[in-house]
Amino acid sequence: MPFIKTKDGVDIFYKDWGSGQPIVFSHGWPLSADDWDTQMLFFLNQGYRVVALDRRGHGRSSQTADGHDMDHYADDLAALTAHLDLKDAIHIGHSTGGGEVAHYLARHGEARAAKAVMISSVPPLMVRTDANPGGLPKEVFDGLQAQVAGNRSQFYRDFAAGPFYGYNRPGAKTSQAVVDNWWRQGMMGGAKAHYDGIVAFSQTDFTDDLKKITIPVLVMHGDDDQIVPYADSAPLSAELLKKGTLKTYRGFPHGMPTTEAPTINVDLLAFIKS
Repeated sequence: MPFIKTKDGVDIFYKDWGSGQPIVFSHGWPLSADDWDTQMLFFLNQGYRVVALDRRGHGRSSQTADGHDMDHYADDLAALTAHLDLKDAIHIGHSTGGGEVAHYLARHGEARAAKAVMISSVPPLMVRTDANPGGLPKEVFDGLQAQVAGNRSQFYRDFAAGPFYGYNRPGAKTSQAVVDNWWRQGMMGGAKAHYDGIVAFSQTDFTDDLKKITIPVLVMHGDDDQIVPYADSAPLSAELLKKGTLKTYRGFPHGMPTTEAPTINVDLLAFIKS
């Protein structure tokens, strides 16, 4: 399997399929590159080169005890783009991955990037502070950490079968296969990475990162997102970006790249070609 080794000795797994303009995918917590299977196959068939990595501590990458923060996430992504010598790349991030993309572009520059997309993403800031009164209380994220530490397997099943895909909404039809695949990906990763990752995605303030980005960015978000609430994320991010475009999806859940893939893929393709 293909890996790169980071400066601090972590093995990062990645997929690299096809040729043409590269599209690089950054996944959400606590998943892996496999969460992008539908998008990678779609864009591969459209003639693009598709690349996705397992974040450190996630999926098939090293289950290191350290470095589970946005600086390391961005540096690992930069190491991969440099290793593959990617140019004119489209960066697409979901949830935590959207924060990773924003921090990568701000921290490492845009020389290798053409456009970016943030789907159901955590920026500008998830946790409630005096400066971010619309955020979620820190106790919400403390509770997530307690569940990861207590019974991670059960927590992941409940999380996927409930709010992540909106399966807890009246009339929703649960796909057990989708729930099982979410659980599978989560349990492949390391508990320490997932525990620390909750702090990384909830407490990192991406405001300055968003202000630095000059390439076009599409911000896609469902207004029924129960994980990253819409009002305190997507509209605020789009306003902070110099070339941000907000696209809101009525009734779509947090995991919309999976449950609403036909819609999301077509809209992504239109933005990339625009």
